Amino acid sequence: MGNEVPQRIAEALRSGEVSDRDSLQRLKMKLCSELGPDKVPPNSEVLALLNGEERERFLPLLVKKPVKTVSGVSAVAVMTSPYPCPHGKCAYCPGGVENNSPQSYTGKEPAARRAAMNHYDPYDQVASRISQLEEVGHPSSKIDLIIMGGNFTSRDPMYREWFVKRCFDAMNGRPAASLEEAQAANGSAEHRCVGLTVESRPDYLMTDKAVEEMMRLGATRVELGVQILDDEVLKKVSRGHGVAETVRATEVCRRHGLLVCYHIMPGLPGSSPENDLRCFRRLFSDPAFRPDGLKFYPALVIPGTEMHRWWEAGEYVPPDTATAVALLSEMKSQVPEYVRIQRIQRDIPVPEIAAGIMQSNLRQLVQENMAKEGLSCRCIRCREAGRSGLPPEGPDGAELKTQTYEASGGTEHFISFETGDRIIGYVRLRTDGSGTARIRELRVAGQETAVGKEAEGWQHRGYGKRLLAEAEAAAAREGCTRMCVTSAPGAREYYAKLGYTPAPPYMVKDL
Repeated sequence: MGNEVPQRIAEALRSGEVSDRDSLQRLKMKLCSELGPDKVPPNSEVLALLNGEERERFLPLLVKKPVKTVSGVSAVAVMTSPYPCPHGKCAYCPGGVENNSPQSYTGKEPAARRAAMNHYDPYDQVASRISQLEEVGHPSSKIDLIIMGGNFTSRDPMYREWFVKRCFDAMNGRPAASLEEAQAANGSAEHRCVGLTVESRPDYLMTDKAVEEMMRLGATRVELGVQILDDEVLKKVSRGHGVAETVRATEVCRRHGLLVCYHIMPGLPGSSPENDLRCFRRLFSDPAFRPDGLKFYPALVIPGTEMHRWWEAGEYVPPDTATAVALLSEMKSQVPEYVRIQRIQRDIPVPEIAAGIMQSNLRQLVQENMAKEGLSCRCIRCREAGRSGLPPEGPDGAELKTQTYEASGGTEHFISFETGDRIIGYVRLRTDGSGTARIRELRVAGQETAVGKEAEGWQHRGYGKRLLAEAEAAAAREGCTRMCVTSAPGAREYYAKLGYTPAPPYMVKDL
């Protein structure tokens, strides 16, 4: 009986009885009625019964959460073990060693639960997540590795290197003798690391040495816990750094070619919606900031935190859903086109929240409110071609656009291919008068296409090569004689085929 139901669904797919998601759902409902709800299998069991050709044919119907890889890569989040933050604890921060969870996490978030189940071993976490992606039909040859769990840059250097090496060993499917060996092997591995993100406080990435160490490990992007551009508010919540540290960290990271994403926390004690919006506008009016990405984490009251004690005493009221929706709607409408909003809220389960936003679909609520108010968001995520349903086409029919802006002592050139109002791919070029130009990111959006596969979606149609050529031409016009590309180990083979040579952590080429 256990195998009968997936067999019946597989047969229905082969016969044409099931041809779209609606008919698939109707068949599942019918089987629920006949056999009981506990008899309907996950789609992964159906996929396991299909041969290679059938799997390719029916994957669009059976893949779970296609949005997971619609931006061109498969995100794999791993968490470090519980460890205290050296500066102490912020007023809003849950988790920590005393709660047996990574700092700033409750331990109930999906990624935190996976980490605990795997005893915080990075190899097992990565291998488990890749297996999950493949079971539900997602490609996994282009991995965007995200290291979470507090302030990674404050951990012991030996732990950091061990952790990252174990991640590469898992992607490679075998252990290596050293981190360098693991990175080299990843260039031809089945699961290639094309991006590596670390989370950090700004005050731990203010020196060349600190940033160079992260890049030696393979980092291509940093997520900085900025929270708000207001020293008084940061002091009130015991953040342990001010706005000046954010300015310095942003400059050093950007100068070395890293992508910079800010975590922003509206609704902190001592602030107000008006102040939050004023500080937010400064993010993009002041060239000392202008991050590439944003994650919005509206303040929440979590039991066990200092902020929870303030709330119990009536000294603090967090933003409710309506307030957050109105504020985030206004913020999203003012985001420049070169920014990608990666998240709208924390992944904290509602039962863990004492006060604040009690809905887990905040992004949807914000989008609905913006539509009602006649507002629109121009961020990269909202305009990605892979989310639009547009039929893929080659670059000849797309429009090439360039936005230029000053940031952290240099000039940023955001070069993109667009069709209509949708963005297909983009490259971030930085020039600073030194004679060496830097490419900090090259991305073709759309459903991930596995390495070596022919184009079915927007990827592998020549957009990446065209964008790279445009960036090289723009750099040459600026008087640059050398191009330096920030590249994760798994992407270096791509650049090597286009005339670049290794100079880890970069790929370089004379112009």
